[in-house]
Amino acid sequence: MKILVIGGGGREHALAWKLRQSPRVEKIWCAPGNGGIARDAECVPVDTKDVAAMVSLAERLHPDLTVVGPEQPLVLGIADEFAKRGLPIVGPSKEAAQLEGSKVFAKEFLMRRGIPTAATYGVFDSSGVAHTALSAVQWPVVIKADGLCAGKGVLVAPNMFEASAFIERLMEKHELGPGGDRILMEAALRGEELSYIVLTDGEQILPLAPARDHKRVFDGDLGPNTGGMGAYSAEGMIPATLEKAILETIVRPAIAGMAAEGRPYQGFLYFGLMLTPTGTKVLEFNCRMGDPETEALVVRMEFDLAAVLEAVATNRLGSVAPLWRPAASVCVVMASGGYPGEFQVGKKIDGLDAAAAGVPGAVVFHAGSRVETGKYYTSSGRSLVVSASGSSLQEATRAAYDAVGKIRFEGAHYRRDIGIRGAARVRASEE
Repeated sequence: MKILVIGGGGREHALAWKLRQSPRVEKIWCAPGNGGIARDAECVPVDTKDVAAMVSLAERLHPDLTVVGPEQPLVLGIADEFAKRGLPIVGPSKEAAQLEGSKVFAKEFLMRRGIPTAATYGVFDSSGVAHTALSAVQWPVVIKADGLCAGKGVLVAPNMFEASAFIERLMEKHELGPGGDRILMEAALRGEELSYIVLTDGEQILPLAPARDHKRVFDGDLGPNTGGMGAYSAEGMIPATLEKAILETIVRPAIAGMAAEGRPYQGFLYFGLMLTPTGTKVLEFNCRMGDPETEALVVRMEFDLAAVLEAVATNRLGSVAPLWRPAASVCVVMASGGYPGEFQVGKKIDGLDAAAAGVPGAVVFHAGSRVETGKYYTSSGRSLVVSASGSSLQEATRAAYDAVGKIRFEGAHYRRDIGIRGAARVRASEE
C-alpha cells in the first residue's frame, strides 16, 4: 500500500510512525508534514486549506489510501472531492463533518437524537444580545464559538467579567476569525472528562482505547485552554459497564442518527465526554483523531493500523478485531514559551536522539519543527510530543518525563502533571 497522510503536526507524525510499521505499507507521504515527520514519511508541500490542491496532489501520487489528520480539510469537503474521483479516503463528508464544524449543529443534533448533553442557554449572533443573556445564567457558564478556532474557541467562564471579555474577543474583535461570529452558550457540567474515539464505516463501529486529554496550559488544570498539553491511556481506566453504556446511549445513537439524517459518517469520530454524577454527557464532537490523544494511543496499538483504515475506507470494518497493549501510555507536549499566547519560534532543539534512544518505550513525535542541515528548530506553539508506554501508568509517566528531561530548547514549556492524577487513582484502587 501507498498511503497519503494529510496534515503536518504531532498527530500526523504519530499516524505516519504507526502506519510505517505495517508490512503492507511500502510508501508514506505526508502533506505538508514537518521536519521531524520527514524521518518517517516523504513530506510534500500542500496548503491544507486548499481542497483543489490536495485533490491535485492525490491525483499525481495515486495513493491507495488517504488519511486526513486535521479537521479543516474535512470541514471544507476533501472527502467528497476524493470520493467523486474514486480515491479511497478515511474521513467524513463535508455534511457529516459539521459535527465539528458547527457547535450549533452538533448541539441541535444531540438534542434531536435524545443523546445526553448539557442544557443550552441559547445561540447568539449578536454580541449585545449575548452580553444581556449573561444576566440569566448560572455560573460557571460555557461559551463556545460556533466554528473552527484551532482548539481555542471554548471558555468555561467563572464570572460575568471573563464571560463578557471572551464574547468581546470572539464577536467584536474577531480574534479567532469567522468561527466566533456566532456563539453557543450552555450550562457547565461537573465531573471528569474522557476522550472516547471510534472508527466507523457508517454502520460498523470500532472503539479505540479511552484516553484523557489535559487542555489547560499549566499544572493543576490552570490557565487558558490550549490545543492539548498531554494525554494518557490505560487499560481499565473506565469500567466495562460504563463503556457499554457509552456505546449504547451515545455512540451508536450518534452513528445511526447521522445515517438517518442523510449524513452517513465514515472515519474517526471523537466524543468529548463528561462523566457526571447523573451520567455521561457529550461535551463536543471532533471529526478526526484527537491531538494529543493520538500520540498516546498509537504506542498502545498492537494491530496493523493500515489494514484497519483500509477496512474503514472499503466498508469492511466488521472483519477486524484490533488488539491493544495491556498496559498504559502517556504523552507530554513540549511547547514554546508563551503558548497559547504569543511565542517565539526558530529555537534549536537538542537531545532528540538521546530521548528516543536512551529511554525504553519512549517515542518523540514532532508537532512543529523544521530541519536545516541535520539540526531541528521549533516552528509552532506546540513543538514536540513525547510519548511512552509502560507496564503501568506510573511506569509510562516516569518514562515520558525521563525522555522529556533529555530534550532542550530555549523557552521550552510543558506540564509536569500529565497522567499523575490517573496514576494516583490507580494506586488508590489497588489499596
